[in-house]
Amino acid sequence: MSDSSVPVPTSRTETRPWRQEFRGGTIDDRTFAEVAVSIPARIGAVDLQLPSELTTLSETAIRAISRLDAEHGNTLIPLSYLLLRSESIASSKIEAEEAPIDDFVRALHGAKSNSSATAMAAATGALDLLTSGAISADSVSRAHRLLLADDTSEAHLAGRYRPLQNWIGGSDHSPRGALYVPPPPELVPGFMDDLLAFALRDDIPTIAQAAVAHSQFEAIHPFTDGNGRIGRALAAGILHSRGVTTGITVPLAAALVEVRDRYFGALNSHHSGDAGPMISLWSKSSVIAAEEAQLTAHRLAALPNVWRDLIGRPRENSAAARILVYLASDPVFTIDDLEDSLHLSSSSANRAVSSLTEAGVLRGLTSRKRNQIWGADDVLAELEDLNLRIGDRARSEL
Repeated sequence: MSDSSVPVPTSRTETRPWRQEFRGGTIDDRTFAEVAVSIPARIGAVDLQLPSELTTLSETAIRAISRLDAEHGNTLIPLSYLLLRSESIASSKIEAEEAPIDDFVRALHGAKSNSSATAMAAATGALDLLTSGAISADSVSRAHRLLLADDTSEAHLAGRYRPLQNWIGGSDHSPRGALYVPPPPELVPGFMDDLLAFALRDDIPTIAQAAVAHSQFEAIHPFTDGNGRIGRALAAGILHSRGVTTGITVPLAAALVEVRDRYFGALNSHHSGDAGPMISLWSKSSVIAAEEAQLTAHRLAALPNVWRDLIGRPRENSAAARILVYLASDPVFTIDDLEDSLHLSSSSANRAVSSLTEAGVLRGLTSRKRNQIWGADDVLAELEDLNLRIGDRARSEL
């Protein structure tokens, strides 16, 4: 092992009998009889010993995240909106789910959108749940239920540990040629209890805990689908439960998505008994994401004045002025939202939205005339730019 290695118990392999539950594939798939499954080691009581290099790196990451959270977590609400959605978008992209930002925000507001946008919106709900409360088997289950609620092929298994053997790569009809085969389903509950015990500890370095918990979650692969997104959400939940974050989700997945090969290689290293590569990658990605989010925070803080100048400094307490304040808490909305939240009449809200649209502050996000969804253009552009900046740095620094 290298000087930056962090030893963890090594997974072992067992050969188990295999039989198709649903007939399909080639004759090789149908006659496939044995599968080598990975049996992760339990980590609930593992003693993580970080070398000095990784200790320094993880402490740098904690400082960057804590500074972002302390300076902006409670005062700049759009930033939390952006970062939560930025993380869910990037986490979904790792799983090959991609959609334009407009599709994504439409899906968040319940409008019909493509399946990838719907998956991203569901990932946002799951991430929000795991970063806003206690970590438990119940919260992980509820997050998974949110993630797959709209997936017609998987909804019946949403929130449930998998009742069948799954695998990664290879054939769609059997584990023949699979890149990785997780433990059999009957072992999943015990492994998850062990993982959650590890995730709730407070005596180990936080970044290392988050990285190792995510890697172990991936090794267990407890659900039929959505494991990567829930596993990364669990890691973010650990930062929240340890008090590193209070109102901020750091979008480190925007970095990971740009270095998929290193990310998957780090997962393999964890299986082989070395958590160092994942802890290093998690720490560096967190620093990049937190620093770029600082720039986003400053840009967002300046937007209200920019908007007021665009529309000629509206009089105080006018509908337009009140909407500009509202954009600080929710930059995507409908007219009904304004009526409910600001107690504006429909005519006042529509007139103000029209003037803000003409000034370039707002734009419609759907093609329909009724029940339009409106978005603050600068905020949505910043969401895209944040992910691009994090990705650019990840490709050059990781």
